[in-house]
Amino acid sequence: MKTFIAKKGDIERRWFLIDAEGQTLGKLAALASDILRGKGKPSFSPHMDMGDNLIIINAAKVKVSGNKFLNKKYYSHSWYPGGLKETVFKEMITKKPEYVIEHAVRGMLPKNRLQKEFMKKLRVYQDADHDHEAQKPVKLKIEKGRLVK
Repeated sequence: MKTFIAKKGDIERRWFLIDAEGQTLGKLAALASDILRGKGKPSFSPHMDMGDNLIIINAAKVKVSGNKFLNKKYYSHSWYPGGLKETVFKEMITKKPEYVIEHAVRGMLPKNRLQKEFMKKLRVYQDADHDHEAQKPVKLKIEKGRLVK
């Protein structure tokens, strides 16, 4: 028997749509990272970009558990002395809800050269409007932390 290794021409990419309304941030990010990597495909190879394109809508309506709504912090630094800034989740979800999901998904992807390629296939929108109807995305539901088509 020979081991099958997919070539770039063999990879077929599909488009998926997930509604983030009422979903927990961590579980949503874990499922999104699996789709972007292509872990659900039988031809998955960890050293190649096998994943599909993903659209996440209603990013502003994602929820977090426990006290994270008031205690979870996002840090940024200007690279000048004393330039560290903290932003609480409560402020960040109103200012930049797309960043909240992108940050969580990026944290669940492998820290290597492929991470940038995976993130290019992720599109996050604040509300239900998106401009990818032409790609005919397949809507995925999340029930009890699992994907349902």
